[in-house]
Amino acid sequence: MEHLLAAVDLGSNSFRLSIGRVAEQNGAKHIYQIDRLKETVRLAAGLNAAKILDDESVERAIEVLKRFGERLRSFHPDRVRAVATNTFRVARNVGDFLPRAEQALGFPIEVIAGREEARLIYSGVSHTLPISTDRRLVIDIGGGSTEVIIGRGDEPLLTSSLYMGCVSYSRKFFPDGIIDNYSMKQAELAARREFEVITKPYRKMGWDAAFGSSGTAKALFAILTEGRLSPDGITREGLEKLKAKLVRAGRVIPNDLPGIKLERADVLTGGLAIMSAFFDEMRVDVMKTGDGALRLGVLVDLAGREEAHDRRDVSVLAFTKRYHVDTRQSARVKRSALSLFDAILPDRTEQDELRHTLSWAADLHEVGLSIAQAGYHKHSAYILNNADMPGFSRVDQAQLGLLALAHTGKLSKAQNLVKNREQWLTILCLRLGVLLCRRREDVANLPLSVSVKGLSIVCKVDKKWLASHPLTDFSLHGEETEWGKVGFNFELIPV
Repeated sequence: MEHLLAAVDLGSNSFRLSIGRVAEQNGAKHIYQIDRLKETVRLAAGLNAAKILDDESVERAIEVLKRFGERLRSFHPDRVRAVATNTFRVARNVGDFLPRAEQALGFPIEVIAGREEARLIYSGVSHTLPISTDRRLVIDIGGGSTEVIIGRGDEPLLTSSLYMGCVSYSRKFFPDGIIDNYSMKQAELAARREFEVITKPYRKMGWDAAFGSSGTAKALFAILTEGRLSPDGITREGLEKLKAKLVRAGRVIPNDLPGIKLERADVLTGGLAIMSAFFDEMRVDVMKTGDGALRLGVLVDLAGREEAHDRRDVSVLAFTKRYHVDTRQSARVKRSALSLFDAILPDRTEQDELRHTLSWAADLHEVGLSIAQAGYHKHSAYILNNADMPGFSRVDQAQLGLLALAHTGKLSKAQNLVKNREQWLTILCLRLGVLLCRRREDVANLPLSVSVKGLSIVCKVDKKWLASHPLTDFSLHGEETEWGKVGFNFELIPV
């Protein structure tokens, strides 16, 4: 069965939209890109020294997103994923800008962490390369960040995200477009200092071939090959020749650089300095280019989620092992919480993603016990908010952290974090699931049922069961008080 998926990549230099047709061949799913949109936005150039995004850049971005939104108007929300990268990560006024951006696009926008960006980039690159057991080194020089990955097959082994990019470096070291030996050397030295942090583990692991996946890499490849500066793609010798040519000219002159696109001219120099530093630090001699990148990685991830090969499931499993979670207990809590969720929020189409989040939160709500029992829910929340969790966006992790924080104790601590009624009800399901399983014994049949109407919660409990469980009785009466503090009326009715 064929259908369409869409990925939106909100980069620091360009915004891109890719639409892929998913087709099954010989039992495997393949993605064929059928439409692409790309617009240069230069969002990173709109950041001032205080990391505030200026109004002009915001409005430019909004107009692009409106055009993307028109193309995506017929898509189901489950088949569109929009991710935002470094400029969104660092801009201090992103909270003001993001709701407008989401409204313009018509879909939620995930601000992803640097390592998650690196994972998705590698996924996109590996999807377009021949199947191989070789280790591959991939660099993606974006507008505001640079991702470096070593992977084998479809699996990334090392991932890093460094705070430098072609827009930020061009702006910092070549602000007036003038190129000289001193400025180029300073830009390279700055980039080498960034790469030094990761050089040792990357060299130790080693790789068989290097690939560049960004617009910078593709621009350099085109300039070097079409300008006859390097017959073998991106090479150390070719980069040196290009640097010398630019220094002699004193600036980027597009007519003198065959293969360059006009929109790339203003940020070429910063990207060249970063790539040259990468070659020196990693001791790379030759690099190929990969067609896939972040947006294709997002499409691959979306297709995987539809196949139930959700990368987030793998991350959750890894965390249960890493933090020595009692999986039997988390399974008990999950069964109880999901049973309540299905009764309270039966519209599975609308609430499917929220149900997934509840399931993962139930799996991981006790990760904080690995730190300390006292206040473990706070430790759990901190871990889930801040750890690198491949497949999860910052929004995803914030949801997990919220559920972990609110699954026990006072509800008032979560009041400023909850955005809607559905989140409150998801918290309710997890709290009751944890409460019912406190004895860490299997619960064959739930002794209670819950109904919700507006802000009224009615919890009916088997009175015989309640009489034999005085601690649970006490805890349920405590829920009446807690939910009252956050605006709900929680009524406990023995039946």
